[in-house]
Amino acid sequence: MKKYVVIIICILAVAVSCTSKHQGIKEISVEDLQVVLKNDANIQLVDVRTPPEWAKGTIKNATEINVTSDGFKAEALKKLDKTKPVYLYCRSGGRSKIASEILLKEGFQPYNILGGYLEWQEKNK
Repeated sequence: MKKYVVIIICILAVAVSCTSKHQGIKEISVEDLQVVLKNDANIQLVDVRTPPEWAKGTIKNATEINVTSDGFKAEALKKLDKTKPVYLYCRSGGRSKIASEILLKEGFQPYNILGGYLEWQEKNK
């Protein structure tokens, strides 16, 4: 019996250690973001796309920090407050996930917006 308990504990330890890396990143939908913005227009909303993408439009009041630039982390640390949640979006959700992982390691509370700007445009026509 002891042997089985030890095996179960080992399996649980491995499972927990594999998932803890992304535990702090929360994923929200565009609809969830709309509710958050309705309740507080002064959230930390970050557009992590490139300058040519920003030129085609952004979500109102978003801070633009290009995740593909070498200075992303330094600029984020300079512009963002670690004590407040950070909502991140890109074109469709991939780069904002990468940005969320970077900011999580720096002590931020990241929210990755699923579907990104494409989904935002679709829901806000």
